[in-house]
Amino acid sequence: MGRKLAWVVASLLLLSVAQSVFPQSQYYEAERLIADLANNRQPPKDTEFRIARVKFTSHGPGRGPRGNHRIPGWAHDYPDAEEHILQIASEATGINLNRDSYVIVNLDSEELYKYPFAYFSEVGEMTMTDSEVRHMREFFNRGGFAIADDLDEGSFQWFATEMRKAFPDREFVQLDVSHSIFHSYYDIPTLDVSPPYEQTGPTRFMGYFDDYGRLCMLVHANNDLGDYWEWIDQPQYPLPPSTEALRFGINYLVYSLTH
Repeated sequence: MGRKLAWVVASLLLLSVAQSVFPQSQYYEAERLIADLANNRQPPKDTEFRIARVKFTSHGPGRGPRGNHRIPGWAHDYPDAEEHILQIASEATGINLNRDSYVIVNLDSEELYKYPFAYFSEVGEMTMTDSEVRHMREFFNRGGFAIADDLDEGSFQWFATEMRKAFPDREFVQLDVSHSIFHSYYDIPTLDVSPPYEQTGPTRFMGYFDDYGRLCMLVHANNDLGDYWEWIDQPQYPLPPSTEALRFGINYLVYSLTH
Protein backbone atom coordinates (compact mmCIF):
# COMPACT_ATOMS: atom_id res chain seq x y z
CA MET A 1 0.00 0.00 0.00
CA GLY A 2 2.87 2.38 0.78
CA ARG A 3 4.41 2.04 -2.65
CA LYS A 4 1.03 2.35 -4.34
CA LEU A 5 0.30 5.56 -2.46
CA ALA A 6 3.76 6.91 -3.26
CA TRP A 7 3.16 6.13 -6.93
CA VAL A 8 -0.15 7.99 -6.98
CA VAL A 9 1.29 11.01 -5.18
CA ALA A 10 4.38 11.13 -7.39
CA SER A 11 2.34 10.80 -10.59
CA LEU A 12 0.01 13.61 -9.56
CA LEU A 13 2.99 15.77 -8.62
CA LEU A 14 4.66 15.29 -11.97
CA LEU A 15 1.49 15.95 -13.92
CA SER A 16 0.74 19.10 -11.90
CA VAL A 17 4.15 20.75 -12.16
CA ALA A 18 5.45 19.56 -15.53
CA GLN A 19 3.83 22.35 -17.54
CA SER A 20 5.79 24.99 -15.62
CA VAL A 21 8.96 22.99 -15.00
CA PHE A 22 9.50 21.76 -18.56
CA PRO A 23 8.79 24.52 -21.12
CA GLN A 24 7.47 23.21 -24.40
CA SER A 25 8.30 24.63 -27.83
CA GLN A 26 8.98 23.26 -31.27
CA TYR A 27 12.71 24.01 -30.95
CA TYR A 28 13.24 23.32 -27.25
CA GLU A 29 14.73 19.88 -27.77
CA ALA A 30 17.32 21.12 -30.26
CA GLU A 31 18.17 24.19 -28.19
CA ARG A 32 18.85 22.15 -25.07
CA LEU A 33 20.90 19.56 -26.92
CA ILE A 34 23.10 22.16 -28.61
CA ALA A 35 23.62 24.07 -25.37
CA ASP A 36 24.39 20.97 -23.29
CA LEU A 37 26.92 19.69 -25.81
CA ALA A 38 28.58 23.10 -26.14
CA ASN A 39 28.79 23.59 -22.37
CA ASN A 40 29.79 20.00 -21.55
CA ARG A 41 26.87 19.82 -19.15
CA GLN A 42 27.59 17.87 -15.95
CA PRO A 43 25.11 16.24 -13.55
CA PRO A 44 24.86 17.15 -9.85
CA LYS A 45 27.61 15.58 -7.75
CA ASP A 46 25.51 15.12 -4.63
CA THR A 47 23.08 12.52 -6.00
CA GLU A 48 23.55 8.76 -5.79
CA PHE A 49 22.35 7.98 -9.29
CA ARG A 50 22.91 9.46 -12.75
CA ILE A 51 21.75 8.45 -16.20
CA ALA A 52 24.33 8.54 -18.99
CA ARG A 53 22.77 9.33 -22.37
CA VAL A 54 25.23 7.72 -24.78
CA LYS A 55 26.35 9.52 -27.93
CA PHE A 56 27.54 7.12 -30.63
CA THR A 57 28.55 7.12 -34.29
CA SER A 58 25.41 6.98 -36.41
CA HIS A 59 24.62 6.39 -40.05
CA GLY A 60 21.03 7.61 -39.72
CA PRO A 61 19.45 10.92 -40.77
CA GLY A 62 18.24 11.73 -37.27
CA ARG A 63 14.95 13.41 -36.41
CA GLY A 64 13.71 16.81 -37.37
CA PRO A 65 13.71 19.39 -38.47
CA ARG A 66 13.86 21.45 -35.27
CA GLY A 67 14.37 24.93 -36.64
CA ASN A 68 17.57 24.71 -38.65
CA HIS A 69 18.69 21.55 -36.87
CA ARG A 70 18.02 17.84 -36.96
CA ILE A 71 18.09 15.76 -33.79
CA PRO A 72 20.44 12.75 -34.06
CA GLY A 73 18.85 9.42 -33.20
CA TRP A 74 20.99 8.95 -30.09
CA ALA A 75 19.43 12.15 -28.66
CA HIS A 76 15.80 11.31 -29.38
CA ASP A 77 13.51 12.43 -26.50
CA TYR A 78 16.41 14.28 -24.80
CA PRO A 79 16.24 15.86 -22.26
CA ASP A 80 12.57 15.55 -21.30
CA ALA A 81 12.68 11.75 -21.07
CA GLU A 82 15.50 11.89 -18.52
CA GLU A 83 14.05 14.76 -16.52
CA HIS A 84 10.60 13.21 -16.25
CA ILE A 85 11.66 9.68 -15.29
CA LEU A 86 14.20 11.03 -12.79
CA GLN A 87 11.73 13.36 -11.09
CA ILE A 88 9.04 10.71 -10.77
CA ALA A 89 11.60 8.13 -9.55
CA SER A 90 12.84 10.54 -6.91
CA GLU A 91 9.33 11.15 -5.61
CA ALA A 92 8.26 7.49 -5.76
CA THR A 93 11.35 5.78 -4.33
CA GLY A 94 13.18 8.26 -2.12
CA ILE A 95 16.44 7.59 -3.99
CA ASN A 96 18.76 10.59 -3.73
CA LEU A 97 18.47 12.03 -7.22
CA ASN A 98 16.71 14.85 -9.03
CA ARG A 99 15.58 15.67 -12.53
CA ASP A 100 19.04 17.02 -13.43
CA SER A 101 20.84 13.74 -12.66
CA TYR A 102 21.83 12.96 -16.25
CA VAL A 103 24.73 13.58 -18.60
CA ILE A 104 25.70 13.04 -22.25
CA VAL A 105 28.69 10.70 -22.61
CA ASN A 106 30.54 9.64 -25.74
CA LEU A 107 30.61 5.90 -26.29
CA ASP A 108 34.34 6.04 -27.07
CA SER A 109 35.18 7.89 -23.84
CA GLU A 110 36.38 6.46 -20.54
CA GLU A 111 33.91 8.86 -18.91
CA LEU A 112 31.32 6.19 -19.67
CA TYR A 113 32.74 3.99 -16.90
CA LYS A 114 31.75 6.57 -14.26
CA TYR A 115 28.07 5.90 -14.87
CA PRO A 116 26.71 2.39 -14.21
CA PHE A 117 23.40 3.15 -15.96
CA ALA A 118 23.54 3.97 -19.68
CA TYR A 119 20.63 4.89 -21.94
CA PHE A 120 20.89 4.29 -25.70
CA SER A 121 18.29 5.62 -28.13
CA GLU A 122 17.72 4.53 -31.73
CA VAL A 123 20.62 2.10 -31.86
CA GLY A 124 19.30 0.94 -35.21
CA GLU A 125 21.36 3.87 -36.53
CA MET A 126 24.51 2.78 -34.69
CA THR A 127 27.71 2.07 -36.62
CA MET A 128 30.38 1.59 -33.95
CA THR A 129 33.98 2.52 -34.57
CA ASP A 130 36.71 0.21 -33.29
CA SER A 131 37.17 2.50 -30.28
CA GLU A 132 33.45 2.45 -29.53
CA VAL A 133 33.41 -1.34 -29.73
CA ARG A 134 36.22 -1.53 -27.16
CA HIS A 135 34.47 0.86 -24.79
CA MET A 136 31.13 -0.90 -25.17
CA ARG A 137 32.80 -4.20 -24.28
CA GLU A 138 34.66 -2.71 -21.32
CA PHE A 139 31.54 -0.97 -20.00
CA PHE A 140 29.73 -4.27 -19.65
CA ASN A 141 32.81 -6.12 -18.42
CA ARG A 142 33.05 -3.57 -15.58
CA GLY A 143 29.48 -4.28 -14.52
CA GLY A 144 27.59 -1.54 -16.34
CA PHE A 145 23.89 -1.80 -17.13
CA ALA A 146 22.19 -0.32 -20.19
CA ILE A 147 18.78 0.25 -21.71
CA ALA A 148 18.45 0.40 -25.50
CA ASP A 149 15.21 2.05 -26.55
CA ASP A 150 13.21 3.00 -29.63
CA LEU A 151 13.80 0.14 -32.06
CA ASP A 152 11.57 -1.39 -34.70
CA GLU A 153 12.22 -4.93 -35.89
CA GLY A 154 14.82 -4.01 -38.50
CA SER A 155 16.61 -1.72 -36.05
CA PHE A 156 16.80 -4.48 -33.47
CA GLN A 157 18.33 -6.90 -35.96
CA TRP A 158 20.87 -4.26 -36.99
CA PHE A 159 21.81 -3.59 -33.37
CA ALA A 160 22.16 -7.32 -32.64
CA THR A 161 24.68 -7.47 -35.48
CA GLU A 162 26.53 -4.43 -34.13
CA MET A 163 26.80 -6.01 -30.68
CA ARG A 164 28.53 -9.06 -32.17
CA LYS A 165 31.48 -6.75 -32.84
CA ALA A 166 31.91 -6.47 -29.07
CA PHE A 167 30.80 -9.98 -28.06
CA PRO A 168 30.76 -12.35 -31.05
CA ASP A 169 29.36 -15.29 -29.09
CA ARG A 170 26.51 -13.55 -27.25
CA GLU A 171 22.90 -13.39 -28.37
CA PHE A 172 19.83 -11.57 -27.12
CA VAL A 173 17.26 -13.58 -25.19
CA GLN A 174 13.58 -12.68 -24.95
CA LEU A 175 12.61 -12.06 -21.33
CA ASP A 176 9.33 -12.99 -19.71
CA VAL A 177 7.64 -11.30 -16.79
CA SER A 178 9.25 -13.64 -14.25
CA HIS A 179 12.64 -11.92 -14.53
CA SER A 180 13.58 -9.98 -11.41
CA ILE A 181 14.02 -6.68 -13.26
CA PHE A 182 10.24 -6.53 -13.59
CA HIS A 183 9.83 -6.89 -9.82
CA SER A 184 12.74 -4.83 -8.46
CA TYR A 185 10.39 -2.12 -7.17
CA TYR A 186 6.96 -2.48 -8.75
CA ASP A 187 5.52 -5.87 -9.63
CA ILE A 188 4.95 -5.53 -13.36
CA PRO A 189 1.99 -7.85 -14.10
CA THR A 190 2.47 -8.27 -17.85
CA LEU A 191 4.83 -7.48 -20.71
CA ASP A 192 1.92 -7.23 -23.11
CA VAL A 193 2.24 -3.48 -23.48
CA SER A 194 1.20 -1.03 -26.17
CA PRO A 195 3.91 0.96 -27.98
CA PRO A 196 3.28 4.69 -28.39
CA TYR A 197 2.95 4.33 -32.15
CA GLU A 198 2.63 1.59 -34.76
CA GLN A 199 5.57 -0.81 -34.92
CA THR A 200 6.82 -3.45 -37.36
CA GLY A 201 6.43 -6.41 -35.02
CA PRO A 202 5.32 -7.49 -31.56
CA THR A 203 6.70 -5.67 -28.53
CA ARG A 204 9.51 -7.68 -26.92
CA PHE A 205 11.85 -7.15 -23.99
CA MET A 206 15.20 -8.57 -25.09
CA GLY A 207 17.87 -9.34 -22.51
CA TYR A 208 21.63 -9.37 -23.00
CA PHE A 209 23.58 -11.41 -20.45
CA ASP A 210 27.25 -11.57 -19.54
CA ASP A 211 29.25 -14.77 -19.03
CA TYR A 212 28.10 -14.98 -15.40
CA GLY A 213 24.40 -14.77 -16.20
CA ARG A 214 24.04 -11.11 -15.19
CA LEU A 215 21.51 -9.10 -17.18
CA CYS A 216 23.66 -6.26 -18.46
CA MET A 217 21.34 -4.75 -21.07
CA LEU A 218 17.63 -4.67 -21.81
CA VAL A 219 16.40 -3.75 -25.27
CA HIS A 220 12.90 -2.52 -26.11
CA ALA A 221 12.21 -4.17 -29.45
CA ASN A 222 9.24 -2.57 -31.22
CA ASN A 223 8.71 -0.13 -28.39
CA ASP A 224 9.75 3.35 -27.29
CA LEU A 225 9.36 3.91 -23.56
CA GLY A 226 11.38 7.11 -23.78
CA ASP A 227 8.63 8.64 -25.89
CA TYR A 228 6.13 7.97 -23.13
CA TRP A 229 8.53 9.48 -20.59
CA GLU A 230 9.03 12.56 -22.74
CA TRP A 231 5.35 13.30 -23.23
CA ILE A 232 3.99 12.37 -19.78
CA ASP A 233 3.23 16.06 -19.12
CA GLN A 234 1.23 16.45 -22.33
CA PRO A 235 -1.95 14.79 -23.72
CA GLN A 236 0.19 13.15 -26.41
CA TYR A 237 -0.62 9.62 -25.23
CA PRO A 238 -3.21 8.07 -22.89
CA LEU A 239 -2.27 8.20 -19.21
CA PRO A 240 -2.39 4.43 -18.38
CA PRO A 241 0.37 3.30 -20.81
CA SER A 242 2.39 6.40 -19.99
CA THR A 243 2.39 5.72 -16.26
CA GLU A 244 3.09 2.04 -16.96
CA ALA A 245 6.18 3.13 -18.91
CA LEU A 246 7.31 5.08 -15.84
CA ARG A 247 6.91 1.95 -13.72
CA PHE A 248 9.24 0.09 -16.05
CA GLY A 249 11.75 2.93 -15.90
CA ILE A 250 11.75 3.05 -12.11
CA ASN A 251 12.28 -0.71 -11.96
CA TYR A 252 15.27 -0.35 -14.28
CA LEU A 253 16.85 2.33 -12.09
CA VAL A 254 16.36 0.29 -8.92
CA TYR A 255 17.61 -2.88 -10.61
CA SER A 256 20.82 -1.20 -11.75
CA LEU A 257 21.47 0.06 -8.21
CA THR A 258 20.97 -3.38 -6.66
CA HIS A 259 22.72 -5.54 -9.27
